[in-house]
Amino acid sequence: MTGKERVQAVLRGEETDAIPYGEYAIDSDTVEKVLGHETYLRAKAKTQIALWEGRRDEVVQSLKEDIVALYEKLDCLDIVNLMSEACGLVPPKDYVPLRPKKIREDTWEDSQGRVYKFSPVTRDITMVHDPMLWEREYEPEDFPLYDILPPDESQFEVIDHVIRRFRDEKYIIGYAGREAGFVLLGGMERGLTEYLSNPEGVQAAIDQATALGNQEDAYFIRPGQDAVFWGQDFAYNSGSLMAPKLFTQMVLPSVKQRVENAKAHGVAVFKHCCGNTKDLRDFFLEAGYDCYQSLQKQAGMDLGQLRQLYGNQMCLWGGIDVANLIGGSREQVRQETMEAIEIARQGGVILGSSHSIATGCNYDNVMTMMETIANHR
Repeated sequence: MTGKERVQAVLRGEETDAIPYGEYAIDSDTVEKVLGHETYLRAKAKTQIALWEGRRDEVVQSLKEDIVALYEKLDCLDIVNLMSEACGLVPPKDYVPLRPKKIREDTWEDSQGRVYKFSPVTRDITMVHDPMLWEREYEPEDFPLYDILPPDESQFEVIDHVIRRFRDEKYIIGYAGREAGFVLLGGMERGLTEYLSNPEGVQAAIDQATALGNQEDAYFIRPGQDAVFWGQDFAYNSGSLMAPKLFTQMVLPSVKQRVENAKAHGVAVFKHCCGNTKDLRDFFLEAGYDCYQSLQKQAGMDLGQLRQLYGNQMCLWGGIDVANLIGGSREQVRQETMEAIEIARQGGVILGSSHSIATGCNYDNVMTMMETIANHR
């Protein structure tokens, strides 16, 4: 069987010649060791700065070449996930770079006073200050419904290139329209409070995002793509971000509509969600997700227990704790990988790290995991 066929079979609950294996993402420090040269693939801050500086074509060429080279070299991987950050969707050829002002060595400020800072731990650039965060008011009339214009096709240059190369060999996960359901107006902290203090405004924003996402699917779901992947988190390590009753009332209807709309385009729907989602398990099933990824053992999301809970109702993707890939021994990684393989032999599981092969993972540990999977799956 090809990698594509393995994943398709496990999603249908059928037997395969080997347990499928894939990763949500592989960060640039590991990619560079595999390929032997620098890259923009999952390089996060490096990629963002290059795009700010207008070096779009340089970034695109690196992504096209290095995604193909990585998955050709790591042929044990059955899945190519183009949705993961800095891997697929790129600015159009004629985009105007943001070009924020550098105010310190690791800090930038844009024209609206928003401040961005580099994190040496994750190698990301994130917004750390928004002067309007608590000042802006959100009214229902701020979120009208409207028809979108077709996006510039050059945004899909990397995606379409990789699909052409791997569409017959590997299971390709790509983009769809926006996820829509869990709208956070003003970011996480303010956004959660808005559900209680401003439900009419939040509902209008959800309705708008849902309608736009449904329209975007027609353009963002590309020919030859097997699945879409949504990655907004719904939970902390201790439990869901929102009371289940409120989630059912305000979030779930949009989620179900978005899943249904995406599936109408002939693709499966994968859901990435960090944290402990025990309170949302039934909602995931009701929503119609085909596969759930990011099974964090440290948040109480054990692969074996989840396999017993879900049975064959939804595929699970993960099993090897990223914490061990970062700080464990090779023997610990080998043992945990073998335990995940034994669970996966029951069916309904795609092997992978608990989140991703993140920045800081020990390269020898990553190779030990991959070799163990390749030899025993």
